[in-house]
Amino acid sequence: MTYDDKTPAMPPLLNVGFYNFVLTDKIVALVRIDSAPVKRLVQQLRREGTKLIDATQGRRTRCVVFLSSGQIVLSALTQETLARRLSRPEAIFAPETAEEEEASEAEPVE
Repeated sequence: MTYDDKTPAMPPLLNVGFYNFVLTDKIVALVRIDSAPVKRLVQQLRREGTKLIDATQGRRTRCVVFLSSGQIVLSALTQETLARRLSRPEAIFAPETAEEEEASEAEPVE
């Protein structure tokens, strides 16, 4: 398959942890998990079994990524880390640093 000028470029992907990626142009909000309304929403979506994408690989959920499609993605990385990756195009595809991996591994499973 060849690409030409007429083929639209794929939007950048954001690594939300453990080599799980989200299209950056679909992200609406990055929200901490520690508020009660967000926790209730996540629990409701877990029960329903729809619109929830768990990208934590069994680690503690630290951030909820809201997508324009109405789906939410759970990430073991903090919203600060994800926002930093979004603001630096060269870091969007970057794997976790050793510091990020150690921090997420040290956290108990939620």
